[in-house]
Amino acid sequence: MAQRSAAVEKLDQVAHVRAMRPIDLVHLAKQCLGDENLEYEILRLFDTTVKTYFGRLEMAASYDDLALNLHSIKGAASGVGAWTIAELAKGCEVEMQAGRPLTSERIADLGMAIEEVRSFIARMLSNEPA
Repeated sequence: MAQRSAAVEKLDQVAHVRAMRPIDLVHLAKQCLGDENLEYEILRLFDTTVKTYFGRLEMAASYDDLALNLHSIKGAASGVGAWTIAELAKGCEVEMQAGRPLTSERIADLGMAIEEVRSFIARMLSNEPA
C-alpha cells in the first residue's frame, strides 16, 4: 500500500510541475514590488535579453563564451522566475565545469524552454493593460 501511495504522490508532483506557468508570476510580482507596469517592462527586457544571449550561446566557439552566455541566461531567468530555463542553464554549467562537453541536445533543450517562455511572454504582453 505504501508503494502505491508513493506512486500516486509522484504522479501528483508531475501534474503540478506540468501545470506551472513558464514564469513564476508570484516571484515576478515580488521582485517588482507589485508594480504591474514594471512587471511588463521586465518581461519585455527579459525577452530581449534571453533571445540575445541564447543566440550568442548558439554561436559560441570557446569555453569562456559558452560559460558567459549560460551564466547570463541563468541569472536573467532566475530574476524573473523562469525556473526551467535557470535550471537547464545551471545543469549545462555544471556539466561544463565537470569537463563534459555541452551537447547540441542540451542546447536544443534550453532553446525549447526559452521559446516556451518567450511565447508565454508574448501572450502576456498582448493582454497588457493600456
